[in-house]
Amino acid sequence: MNRSDQWAETGVGAVVILAAALFLFYALSHGGGLGRSAGYELIARFGQVGSLAPGADVRVAGVKVGAVSRIDLDPKTFQAEAHLVVDRQVQLPSDSTAKITSDSLLGGQHVAIEPGGAADVLKPGAQFENTQGAVDLFGLIGQVLRPQGAAATPAAGSASPSANP
Repeated sequence: MNRSDQWAETGVGAVVILAAALFLFYALSHGGGLGRSAGYELIARFGQVGSLAPGADVRVAGVKVGAVSRIDLDPKTFQAEAHLVVDRQVQLPSDSTAKITSDSLLGGQHVAIEPGGAADVLKPGAQFENTQGAVDLFGLIGQVLRPQGAAATPAAGSASPSANP
């Protein structure tokens, strides 16, 4: 291999590395990783979070306005504490409601915020007063198919007392 071939390979390698760096910069700047304010944190406590996970969307009227940053368990109340990072431009009324909803029947979950009508807004670090946890869809279907409060049915082959004269 001669010297000009080595320089050509070095040049091609440098172009590839430069292109990769440009793609990385573009992805971070347009994905919210660079150059944007991180937003402010709000806290929502839920009795059941289902399959909600860090990174899940936070939406208002179906529009993504933030993400779930982390989910912890409160050791005193045994409630799940979801930390939400919301875009600074979105100022939510203090009586807003945070709900965990499903993306689809088989999909993941996100936090849907229904704005209230209060004049004051939630401050950074504030906690939602109104929350609604995840609904166990399979549990609901099971309750419909097998009601727990129904009267026991008679055993097969036994006659009911009113059937005998």
